[in-house]
Amino acid sequence: MHIVVTGAAGFLGKKLIQALLEKGTLRNREGQEEPLTQIVAFDVVPLSGVCDPRLMVRSGDICNPATLQTLIDAQTDSVFHLAAILSGQAEQDFDTGMTINCDATRQLMQRLRALPRRVRLVITSSVAVFGGSLPARVTDQQVWQPQSSYGTQKAINDLLLADYSRRGFLDGRSLRLPTIAVRAGRPNAAASSFASGIIREPLNGETAVCPVNPASRLWLMSPNRAVQALIHGHQLDEARLTQGRAINLCGLSVTVEQMVAALRRIGGPDASGLIRYQPDREIINIVNSWPGDFTADYARQLGFQANDAVDELINEYLAEQRPPADG
Repeated sequence: MHIVVTGAAGFLGKKLIQALLEKGTLRNREGQEEPLTQIVAFDVVPLSGVCDPRLMVRSGDICNPATLQTLIDAQTDSVFHLAAILSGQAEQDFDTGMTINCDATRQLMQRLRALPRRVRLVITSSVAVFGGSLPARVTDQQVWQPQSSYGTQKAINDLLLADYSRRGFLDGRSLRLPTIAVRAGRPNAAASSFASGIIREPLNGETAVCPVNPASRLWLMSPNRAVQALIHGHQLDEARLTQGRAINLCGLSVTVEQMVAALRRIGGPDASGLIRYQPDREIINIVNSWPGDFTADYARQLGFQANDAVDELINEYLAEQRPPADG
């Protein structure tokens, strides 16, 4: 199997590549497990810190058609497309968001269309495709009504993927990820970045700013669960996708207040005391337009799974920060 991963140097892309290398196989078009012989890791900056003879690291501009010509060829079996401009930046810089999130994604689909065989394409979508007047729990039949440029861009990609798949140009599946927490590293340009920051920074002894109300409800998934979902989504037989190519993934519905309570249980009052509430109207408008709970019936039927509690997300983060044991 020859695999391409875009956005490979990002937090989720790097974890996905590590998981794929450890797994060592993926299902081919016939549904048979086949060894991974090559993973092309592509991003605007080179992936670092992962060494494996099956790994080919490439960097460049994903918007350049010539780059896509060399990145994806007749040997390519599957593509995980994670490259994206995140929600906060997409709202502040409309043109860059459209160029990376929409134009580049369509060019990638066009490249796959030109190949002699159908390639399996897994893309990441977002709960930001929803908005407006929403029920307490969003069903799989909920009409999309994005309230941000990022959500609109992701909705466009979902529609394109469905039509390219319907026409037989590729075999696509779009996974609508919950907010990923707890991310390691530093804050990023996502409007939801605070969801990791209000846990990560206090656990590291640093002050964290929460820009939304404690009653704000979020739909969360841990990084490891997200990687499992990406791989599981790839493995699904096309015949099982009877309710569409865009799948609202299973997640954990919690309020910010519940997240802080979990932080207090695990990190103690000193950690939870490092959170400062400073309302940010722009972030509030974006985040509060997203659903905080889903039925996710379709995803459950397809075998996707959610985290059980906020404590699980926090403990996953802590486990990955611990240095390896000697010997």
